[in-house]
Amino acid sequence: MKLMSRPRDTILFLTIAAFVLVGIFVLSSAALGLFEEDSSPFKPILRQLVLGLGLGAVLFYITDRINFHFWHKTAFWIFLFGFFLTLAVFIPGLGFESGGAARWLSFGPIFFQPSEFMKIGFVMYVAAWLSSRGKDVGSLQFGALPMFLMILAMGAVFFKQPDLGTLGVIVISGFLLFFIGGGKIKHLGLMGIFMLILLAVAIYFKPYTKDRIMVFLNRDYDPQGAGYQVRQASIALGSGGIFGKGFGQGLQKYNYLPEPTADAIFAVIGEEFGFVGTSFLVFLFLFFLWRAVIVLRSVPDVFAGLLGSGLVILIVVQAFINISALAGLIPLTGLTLPFISQGGSSLAATLAAAGILSNISRFKNR
Repeated sequence: MKLMSRPRDTILFLTIAAFVLVGIFVLSSAALGLFEEDSSPFKPILRQLVLGLGLGAVLFYITDRINFHFWHKTAFWIFLFGFFLTLAVFIPGLGFESGGAARWLSFGPIFFQPSEFMKIGFVMYVAAWLSSRGKDVGSLQFGALPMFLMILAMGAVFFKQPDLGTLGVIVISGFLLFFIGGGKIKHLGLMGIFMLILLAVAIYFKPYTKDRIMVFLNRDYDPQGAGYQVRQASIALGSGGIFGKGFGQGLQKYNYLPEPTADAIFAVIGEEFGFVGTSFLVFLFLFFLWRAVIVLRSVPDVFAGLLGSGLVILIVVQAFINISALAGLIPLTGLTLPFISQGGSSLAATLAAAGILSNISRFKNR
């Protein structure tokens, strides 16, 4: 089937640009809360601009210009490379541990979170694998079982780090992509049951996971410990009202709300821009999802459709997990808000994924 190249989808590109601008705007206010900890609170913004946006813009430019067929040919090796990089966080002297979690690689003053790029490699490989399986995807032996084993292998790594939030994104994204690629619902149900069993094991062996679930079930549980962040996030979101207190006027970011520039930045948005601001951000993610679906419907290549779907699912699922956790709808996960939260690795990887989507939007039937 011949494909015809066209200009990138302008609406999709402008939506991505809007995310980046909103992120820098909100981060510049959230960073004020770091005055108590650092005399130079705008270091996070500079790091985000240089390491996140700078590298991300380069990666977007590159991935936007690489024909998506390249990813089909190299998907396995990219996934394997990302997997081994994620394992490298356990190597003494190379891996960096913070808050009891080993999730970063250290290269001098630069810290890099390989799992952000490994998620993309995972989606690439699953898309390539599904597109080559054909009707075998619907088979338990040749479809569901290999898919489950892939997720299980990654689960072992993230359980060890521990990073159950990222594992949750991968599991949900993998399940949805498997379904889109032709997997059967009954097989998804079986995999889901096994995953719930493994979750129960994780809760048993990881006390912090149990604490987060207890906080979710009872807001008054350990208010000065495990429940502190949820409690402060609720105060921030509730005090913002309809229109918020205004840019820079929020108080919770000052030594009250943990991680105001990272995974709790949605609470800062709620306090300073109110229900209107949070609703706008939710709408922006939903609009991004809608536009991506419109674009992907016109792409006839099976691999491109699966790859694009997987990348969109990664971004949107992580966004709504972050938002739901801070709103108290699910237990806390520690995940960042894509495009918005501080995190050079996260922003760079998200923009790389967005570049691939942009490239896919250039093609349609001849």
